[in-house]
Formats: sequence, structure tokens, C-alpha cells
Amino acid sequence: MHPVAEAKFDQGHQCASEGRYEQAASLFREVLELAPDLPEAQANLGLMLDQLGNTGEAEACYRRALELDPGYLDVSLGLGVLLVGQKRLSEAEAVYGSALTLNPDSAALWSNIGVLKALQEQETHSEICFRKAQELDPDYRKAIFNSAHLYLRQGRLREGWRALEAREKPHYTERFPFPRWQGESLAGKSLLIGAERGHGDMIQFCRFTSTLKRMGASRLGLLCHPALARLLSTLDGVDQIISLEAGLPMSGWDYWTLPLSLPFHFDVQLDSIPAPIPYLHPLREWVEHWRPLLPAAGLRVGLAWKGNPKFENDAERSIPYLAHLAPLGAVSGIQFISLQKGAGENEAEQPPQGMTFFNPGAQVQDFADLAAIMASLDLVISVDTAVAHLAGAIGKPCWVLLPAFRTDWRWMKERTDSPWYPGILRVFRQSSDGTWESVIRAVTEDLGAFAKQRNF
Repeated sequence: MHPVAEAKFDQGHQCASEGRYEQAASLFREVLELAPDLPEAQANLGLMLDQLGNTGEAEACYRRALELDPGYLDVSLGLGVLLVGQKRLSEAEAVYGSALTLNPDSAALWSNIGVLKALQEQETHSEICFRKAQELDPDYRKAIFNSAHLYLRQGRLREGWRALEAREKPHYTERFPFPRWQGESLAGKSLLIGAERGHGDMIQFCRFTSTLKRMGASRLGLLCHPALARLLSTLDGVDQIISLEAGLPMSGWDYWTLPLSLPFHFDVQLDSIPAPIPYLHPLREWVEHWRPLLPAAGLRVGLAWKGNPKFENDAERSIPYLAHLAPLGAVSGIQFISLQKGAGENEAEQPPQGMTFFNPGAQVQDFADLAAIMASLDLVISVDTAVAHLAGAIGKPCWVLLPAFRTDWRWMKERTDSPWYPGILRVFRQSSDGTWESVIRAVTEDLGAFAKQRNF
């Protein structure tokens, strides 16, 4: 490699490791001006562009790198993931197939094929691929983690919880000076439950605190995202709520654990999911603050149509625009209340014609406010986001609208209910075409029947 190109290549790597993707991309472009046939530079530029969301140019870089070096495994993996993200599954299959002929012993490749086969609803083949990956490299934890989603979606919870333990743990857990709980007796012991993943995960899995208390834990602490701190203070069995912004407790606890590890330790099965609903309780003063601000007449229905845009499958799970829900406005007697905070919040200022809308928007500070608003509603309609879990946790009837592509494991397969929130949540699923029209038609029809039952 030309000395100048080599120096710029190294600088690009440094920038990439520091998350300075635009600078890294610029440096890799300069490398390619000096060494246009260097597959590593094409591959790294593709990765940077992929990180920046420029998937079209990233794909071109990946494909050029493979032309220069057909056996470049990391490029095949990156291109395959890009194509899967765009639902170009047959193209991803072709890329992985070509890579497999040259890299038949790659655990990462077999794991990626397993994910692809699961998305193609070839679940038996998917499981074979995950097992092959684990045979090739028992230490390749990503294959084990990927298989967890398959097992849990199928209702094979014991296998799923065990595999889920292979997930990457939050970085802060390495700093705890006290040991991780492995299921030992908690009699007279203190336990800190850490925070992980999204708000919805915390709301769903915080239910296990009462079980831990019954096991004899003398003190339970819960580390959580700041927006959840007030709400989770109402949780039965918790002695202390610690917001992540307050810093990590470095002493005073016998053990720590993570919320999504608790079902594994308790060997939770479909018929033993603890569902003491409601297990979160908006305080009376919160509810009384919000009640007079909400519409006084009509059937009050909360709407959440978007999730966190940073979530890997958000483009599928979120409804692109509030306008898609305009058919709901045809049901008479409905007062819609926006439950959006962040993405989509401003759309509620100009709702579709025919929808009577109240937008608390900027007045909502955290999930305690959302819970207090929900307490005065008749129904919540939500996509797969934390709002649905909050409704379930406080016992508010909720209809959850799910995508067909990459449906989250917790909603399982084909069910129209949720064992996590029995009698509370109903599930409406997209058909295989992956569009929202049929879902919204079904919801509109059922909303009309719901309103009639309530004499609206």
C-alpha cells in the first residue's frame, strides 16, 4: 500500500473506533483515490456509510469489495445484514450462499443465515443453522442469543431464557464490586436489579420484584432510566429506586441481577408467568392532576403510533404518520388523546380531519404522567412500544398493533392475546403483505363495536 494511503487508512480506523464516522468515511475515500482496488478500504468505507444511514452507497462499496475479494467474510456479513434490513431476503440469501461456499466453518455466517431463515419463516432450518454455529464455535455467544428469539417466539421458554443469558450485558455491570446473583438464597440479603434495554423491557420485567421479596430479600433496589423513576416507585416490594443519572451504587448490596435474567432464574413457563395486574399504580394525586385537563365528554381513547426511532425494527413497528389512523375518526363519540412523547408528538397538533384530538405533549414529563393520563382513559391503542407495556402493567385495556416483519419475540406467534398481560391486551397483526391498512380496518370496526357497548 502507498505510504500516504496506509497512514490515512490507519487514521480512518482510529476515527471509526471513536465513532467519528463522517471523518472516517472521508479518510477511506482518500485512501481509495490512491488505492482504488484495495478491498479493505472499500469495505471500511461501506461500513462507515452504513453507520451513517447511506445504505445505497454502502451497498455499492460492499459489492465492490466482494468483487475484489470474493472471500471477504466480514463484507458478506455486512452486506447480508443491510439487505435483510431492507427486506431483500432473497438477495441476502444469495450473498450468504456465496460466502458459505468459501467460508463453510464460519459460526458468524451460520448464525446470520439462521436469522434470515427465521425471517423467511423457515424455523426448523433456522434452528439447524444456530446449532451449527454453536457446534463450530461454542463461544460465539451471538448465535446463542439469536436462537433465544426463535425459542421465545415459539413458546419454548426454558430454552429461550437460557439462550437469552448470552446477550451482551450493560457496560456498567462490570463496575459493580458485589457479585451477580445466580439464584442463591436471598433470605436476609439485599439485591440490586439493574437497568437494561428499553423502557418497555423495564416495565414488563419489573413485575418480578414481589417474587424476589417473597423469597426473603431484605432489601430490593431498582436501577432505572430517569423517565421511569417516579412510576417504578409505586412497584410492590421495591425499597429503593435509583435513577441512572444519579450514578451507580458501589456498595451496600449483596448481589446484583438484571430484569431479563429473572425469568431464567425462576424457570418461568407460559403457565407460570407472574401477572399480578396491576403491578404499577399511578398515584391518586397524579391522576387528579390530569383528569380535569382531559376531554370531559365522549369515549377517551389513547393513541401511540410511533416508537423510538433508534430501535432496530422501528421502521416496521411504527406507523409512519398519524394520518394513517384517520379511519378511526369515522367512529362517533371518540375523544382521542395522544400518548406520543418525542417522535410523532408534533403530529398531534394537526390531527387528520374528523379526529377530535387532545395532545398533552409538552406537559408530559415522564412515564408517571403517561400512567396518570391512562388511568382516566377507556382504551389505549398502541404500536409495539413502551406505551403498550405501561397500559398492561396498570391494567388498562390496550390493543397492540404489530408488524409482520421481525415481530418481537414477546408477542409470540399468531396469538391475539398476551400471557404477560392476560385479559388486558389484544393483539392485531399485519398480514404477510406488511401494510397497516387491514390492521386499521379491523381496529376501526372493533372500535365501533367497543363504542356501542359503552353506549357511545
